[in-house]
Amino acid sequence: MRLATFALSALILSTTSVPAAEPSSRLVLGADRGKVALVDASGKVVWEVKNGSQAHDIARLANGNVMFQSGPATVVEVAPDKSIVWKYTSRPKAGYNGPVEVHAFQRLADGLTMIAETGNKRIVEVDKDGRIVKEVALTIDHPQPHRDTRLARKLDNGHYLVCHEGDGVVREYDGSGKVVWSYALDLDGRPRTDGHDGHGNEVFGALRKADGNTLIATGNGNRVIEVNPTGKIVWSIGRDELPGIHLCWVTSLTLLPNGNVVFGNCHAGLDNPQLIEVNRDKKVVWTFKNMTTFGNDLAAATVID
Repeated sequence: MRLATFALSALILSTTSVPAAEPSSRLVLGADRGKVALVDASGKVVWEVKNGSQAHDIARLANGNVMFQSGPATVVEVAPDKSIVWKYTSRPKAGYNGPVEVHAFQRLADGLTMIAETGNKRIVEVDKDGRIVKEVALTIDHPQPHRDTRLARKLDNGHYLVCHEGDGVVREYDGSGKVVWSYALDLDGRPRTDGHDGHGNEVFGALRKADGNTLIATGNGNRVIEVNPTGKIVWSIGRDELPGIHLCWVTSLTLLPNGNVVFGNCHAGLDNPQLIEVNRDKKVVWTFKNMTTFGNDLAAATVID
C-alpha cells in the first residue's frame, strides 16, 4: 500500500499573497452524524462513507484519499472508491493498561504518519507497515485518557505543537520531547460554566503561522486568538464579536493563502454556522451551515478550495 507523501491540506501555509479560491468552488470535508462526507458549495454531497466514531481530526490528502478516525484509537486512510488503503490502531504501551484514544494525526512529508495518543501520553510516528519509528513523551499535568490531547501538528522545524485539552495548555515540544514553548489559556474574565454551550479553557486546535505567531482555537474558550512568541494576544475574535454569530466550542482551524482564517463552531445550535471564514479585519466573508448532512457535533471539518 502506497502512502501519500504530503502534509495535511489544512495546514498548508504560504509566504506569498495568493488569493484564495472563490467560496463558490469550495468543498467542505467533515465528519458527523455517522459519516464522513465531502459537500460542494451548493450543499450537495459529492462523496460519503459511513463512520460510527466521533472524529476530532480529518484530512484530505493530495492523492484524493481521506484520513479520519474510524474508532476511538484507530486512524484509517480511505480511497475515493471507499476502500481502506491504510489503517493503524494505537494500543496501550508497555507498563500501561488503560484506555488509549487518538484525537490527532498527520501524514508527514516523508510518508510517516504522526499520531497523538492519549492514555499513552505520547506522540508516535509510524511507517506504512504500522511500525513505530519514533516516540515522543508528552508532558501532562492532569492525565485523563480522553483529554490528554486534542489536535497536534508536526512543524517544519521538526517540533510538535500539541493542544492539551485537560491541562488547558498548548505546548511546543522539540524532537526529544522537551517543552520549548507553551501557552496557558485563561477564562477571558468570564466564569467557568458547564455543558457544550459552556465556557472553560479546554483548548482544541493550534496552528503555527509563518511569522512565528500561533493561532489557537480555544475549544470551550469560545474564541479564536493569535499569540506571539512571548504569549501576548495580538489578534482575537470573541464569543459574540461577529454580528449575528454566537461562538461555542471553537475547534478546527484552516489558514488560507490570503491570510483568512476558517474555524469550526461546534455545538452552537441551529441558529449558528458550523464553519466561519474571517479576514484580518474580522469581517465575515463566508459561512457554512448544513444541518442536513452534518449536525451539532461537527468538530472535525476542513475546507478544500
